Amino acid sequence: MNTTQIALITGANKGIGLETARLLGEKGMTVLIGARNPELGEKAAAVLAGEGIDARFVRIDVTGTASVEAAARRIDEEHGRLDVLVNNAGISPASAYGPPSETSLGGLRETYETNVFGVVAVTNAMLPLLRRSPAGRIVNVSSELGSLTLLTDPSSPFFPFNLLAYNSSKTALNAVTIAYAKELADTAIKVNLANPGYCATDLNANSGFRTPVQGAAEVVLLATLDEDGPNGAFQGGSDEPGRPVPW
Repeated sequence: MNTTQIALITGANKGIGLETARLLGEKGMTVLIGARNPELGEKAAAVLAGEGIDARFVRIDVTGTASVEAAARRIDEEHGRLDVLVNNAGISPASAYGPPSETSLGGLRETYETNVFGVVAVTNAMLPLLRRSPAGRIVNVSSELGSLTLLTDPSSPFFPFNLLAYNSSKTALNAVTIAYAKELADTAIKVNLANPGYCATDLNANSGFRTPVQGAAEVVLLATLDEDGPNGAFQGGSDEPGRPVPW
């Protein structure tokens, strides 16, 4: 039986997802580079493979049921289980920017399809594989902008960012994560939220003050928890690794 841990990271062809794959791969895991675009996914896997990491591209569009199910079947056939699932794929489309009263329903739906419904679809498809792991770990990538505490605190640096679609999608993701953590509390699977912090990625036109590596480190911390680690936690985003984020 292969004891090498298997990790799937969605949206892993660039940014925080790619750095998460790199850090997990450096720890000896087989990393599955989940991406919609085969060319970009294969290229990312090749880069990591060139660094000595066992990285393999898995095509997955988190908004497509057939794509998600096909990815789960492939992982089952090739590996028989999954040890780590990182739901990293996330978007903030231009169509969903602007004041709440001007946010289009189309932009809102597009945001939720990836940031919320996609996470549920992938998690449900991968759970049978995660249950076969001696210590499955699910890490959902959230944001301070999903914190109702920070968004309603006038002294918070996040208070001015009144993005209806993105913010509410991350708040919804937080609630989704709690629901899974409660359901799986009596199993070997732990489900947590990683807050990478404001990292320089394509999502924000590379305007963040933290690096993707710093953000990925928060994800990896939760992906490699021991059995005494938290379940249903929301943490990260600061120079103090693992720092709790207020709900």
